[in-house]
Amino acid sequence: MITIIDYGLGNLRSVQKAFEHLGHKVFLTSKKEDITDADHLVLPGVGAFGAGMRNLHQYGLVEAIQEYLASDRPFLGICLGLQLLFTESEESFAGERPKGLGFFRGTVRRFPEKVKVPQIGWNSLKEVRDHPILHGISDGDYFYFVHSYHAPPEVDEVTLAKAEYGLSYPAIVGRGKVCALQFHPEKSSRLGLKILDNFASMKA
Repeated sequence: MITIIDYGLGNLRSVQKAFEHLGHKVFLTSKKEDITDADHLVLPGVGAFGAGMRNLHQYGLVEAIQEYLASDRPFLGICLGLQLLFTESEESFAGERPKGLGFFRGTVRRFPEKVKVPQIGWNSLKEVRDHPILHGISDGDYFYFVHSYHAPPEVDEVTLAKAEYGLSYPAIVGRGKVCALQFHPEKSSRLGLKILDNFASMKA
């Protein structure tokens, strides 16, 4: 069962339909007890980092997600869901730097001024480290991105694949069974579905 966190942000239905297309059962929830009991958890999202964390706090989900992450069960962050796993963001919210879930150490940063933001469209990956989430994915494969910020980790060993847009940045990060994608697999055709299927196939 794939449990998708509904915290009021993101394209939940398209992620849900992508997993269902692959034949997986999907459950959407805003309840912390469902997160605690999940065996495959997905945190999607689009929009501002601060708004995402505000909503997670308002729904009372932060502690449950952090406990799930610490258990090393399969977890997938998508787009904003990747960025929220980091320590903080330089994107000001209510006049402050918002704090994230803190699973990965690092500050989410805006792309440099020399490139147009947001990055919208297809971009290729460069695999850095082998991981089950990348099974069947090759260097140079293209995926669909929409984002203005990137998430450089303090510890580069968590970077599984990179992309280039004004600089080299992590497109996939992971540690253990916790993985996150800066791109949208549900919008990335056959290869995006392959990554979702790889995640669903990970043992809890």
